[in-house]
Amino acid sequence: MGPMSRRNMLQMMGAAAFVGPLLSASRAFAAREGELNILCWEGYNSAQVLDPFRAAKSATVKAESLTNDPTMINRLRAGETAVWDLINVNNPWARKVMAPAGLIKPLPRETFEPYFDKMLPEFKAPYRWAMSDDGKDLLGMAQRFGPYSFVVNTDKISRATAEEQGWNLFNDPSLAGKYGILESDDWNVFDIFLTAGINPFVEHTDADFKAFEETAVRIFKGAKMIGDIATMNQALISGEIDLHFTGGTYSVSPARADGYPNLRAITPLKGPIDGKGGVSWIEITSTVNNPQLSPLATQFLEYVQDPEVAHTVAFAEGTFNPVAQMGNKACFDLFTKDELDAIQWDSVEEEMARSAEYDIVPDYDKALEIMLGAKRQRG
Repeated sequence: MGPMSRRNMLQMMGAAAFVGPLLSASRAFAAREGELNILCWEGYNSAQVLDPFRAAKSATVKAESLTNDPTMINRLRAGETAVWDLINVNNPWARKVMAPAGLIKPLPRETFEPYFDKMLPEFKAPYRWAMSDDGKDLLGMAQRFGPYSFVVNTDKISRATAEEQGWNLFNDPSLAGKYGILESDDWNVFDIFLTAGINPFVEHTDADFKAFEETAVRIFKGAKMIGDIATMNQALISGEIDLHFTGGTYSVSPARADGYPNLRAITPLKGPIDGKGGVSWIEITSTVNNPQLSPLATQFLEYVQDPEVAHTVAFAEGTFNPVAQMGNKACFDLFTKDELDAIQWDSVEEEMARSAEYDIVPDYDKALEIMLGAKRQRG
């Protein structure tokens, strides 16, 4: 071989500079083949759900559970797209916020749309909340869902009375000191608007906010306690409270499964959202726009469609819920009579029908500030 010319040397240096990043990217991708990180609501972080997947894939799977959609999305905005592979939030966020902001990646429709055909009828493809605004991209997969308004002890307040009176129960001064408030900022904002007779999901006037503030102050002052799901269920069981503000199948199902069918999630018969009195939620799980997205992300989304795994997701430790996959007889048949009773399957369809679907409050930050101020006034 003859002496290397300057031109040849520069060509080789340029090639090395090009190959270097490719090798680094290849090594990084290979390193992520056995790693999956999930940001989610509780349930998907359960060992019952994750351990079989970990074992099957010989993978390290980490899941962090939060209880607030905006907080999870702000984590991605702050740069954690490089950390997470999957995000599991309520229905409007993928379509209205995360996809337009470039925080999530579309799924291959040919792979995932057939799964929707095995879901309950209302989830058949193209399912609105799983699709981009223009209908071209599949943004995530649906699974858990349910109505979410408030919970009563039917030995103290009958189901019929609770459904008929709806949110006005919390305007009744005779119930002050007999109810709790479940810690859940976004849902409590929704429900204070509803108790004030106002649709949460529209732009609000000064008069709306005045009514919202008055209602928030009254509700927080009248509450016997504020706490988490376990606190609310225990207080209902012990008789310390008769009902609690914000709650549903998601919150009360563990108590019902433990033998307290007298505790029941209630969806009002009527209300200010086009006549609907309740709000329902549907979780959508999406792949994060991670520059080194783990190949396990889409594999996990397929894994949780399996009938047995979907049943496990429905009854993962913590909370129990209906799942869209119950439209598949192979999945539905796995649910025992007691499990169906725990998730109030007898009324799910009618309660979802009289619920508006979870949406984004346009002036949420202002409403939240007012609500937190009312909470502070409680002392």
